[in-house]
Amino acid sequence: MHHNASPEIFRRAKELRMRLTPAESVLWERLRANRLNGLLFRRQHPVSKYILDFYCHQYQIGIELDGEIHDQSDQKVRDIARQEDLNALGIYIIRFKNHFVIQEVEEVLRLILMEIEKIKTSISSNRKY
Repeated sequence: MHHNASPEIFRRAKELRMRLTPAESVLWERLRANRLNGLLFRRQHPVSKYILDFYCHQYQIGIELDGEIHDQSDQKVRDIARQEDLNALGIYIIRFKNHFVIQEVEEVLRLILMEIEKIKTSISSNRKY
């Protein structure tokens, strides 16, 4: 579940849990305590050398919330590399802009559920009987 995350990554994740961004707080209020269709999400979850904003282990889905810094070209390159690394670990990533989460949290939740349905369909179609 953590893909050999280092003790340092765990320490940093713990620190980040204590100071969520406004967008993370909005989404966490809707995800915590299995509030989204009974799904368990973790916040600031360590995976390998990364910390995912939110993670659902059941469907190996990570949710990343992006502020304005993610619009910069060098950050976009890092985000692509990060996503490729996480995809290689079998983790599917969904990204949302912070302002979209704050303004349209219901739509964000709907989109998360749509992506999970796609994953569920993919899983069931790949089963061998």
